[in-house]
Amino acid sequence: MKSPVDATGTRMRVLVADSNQIQAQLLTSALRRHPSFQVVSCKADQSECLKSLQTSPADVVLLGDGIQPDSSSPFAILRALHAAYPRANLILLLDSDGDRDFVVNAFRSGVKGLFCRTAQPFKALCRCILSVYAGQIWASSEQLHYLIDAVTRAPAMRVVNARGDTLLTPREEQVVGLIAEGLSNREAALQMQITENTVKKSLLRIFDKLGISNRVELVLYALTHRATCVPGRIPDRIPCQPAVPLDPIDAEQFETTIA
Repeated sequence: MKSPVDATGTRMRVLVADSNQIQAQLLTSALRRHPSFQVVSCKADQSECLKSLQTSPADVVLLGDGIQPDSSSPFAILRALHAAYPRANLILLLDSDGDRDFVVNAFRSGVKGLFCRTAQPFKALCRCILSVYAGQIWASSEQLHYLIDAVTRAPAMRVVNARGDTLLTPREEQVVGLIAEGLSNREAALQMQITENTVKKSLLRIFDKLGISNRVELVLYALTHRATCVPGRIPDRIPCQPAVPLDPIDAEQFETTIA
């Protein structure tokens, strides 16, 4: 796991951007008391965020869900920040958990974490920042279920890399689809009319190709690394890091080991 403080003593750089300036100042002051964080803040609009990141690159960006008064959602600024600074880990601060469409669109826009500040304590926000910085996804169990549901409802798509190249064989894509539906290795094997051991081996190859290690990560990867079959066009894709849901008990229930 990546340390928030490197060998030279440099701390993790955090940018706070919120439409409520008083709230932003309070949050900035609180985060500055954490020994691992070096915190700056800016006005919560696209130009100010981009200007701040250009002046002082951040490892983690905390964005309030209001962002711009003339915008009904933060997705435009999220996409702009993600496109300009793909290595900056975006966390969206929410006043409520958000519905299914909001959650799915947030992750599609480049978010690595969703944090409901009215339902979770400040210590949890610090854990969220550290987890996202370490390459994990921060989402509640309900939000994770929204993402799984989005995978199972969406039409079949190809899992692709940044160049639009197909990464998996047709059989491996079939395995991904069945796993995304929540089937066990045995159930997937029965449906595909192959052995359970073949499914296990396929999963190991899939994990190796995609650089992931478990089923939760696989579902999120499938959601954010897919391309519709439109000739001559490679749609936008959003990198996805290993997924760790907020509730480890739910993760254990969802994930069936391949061993």
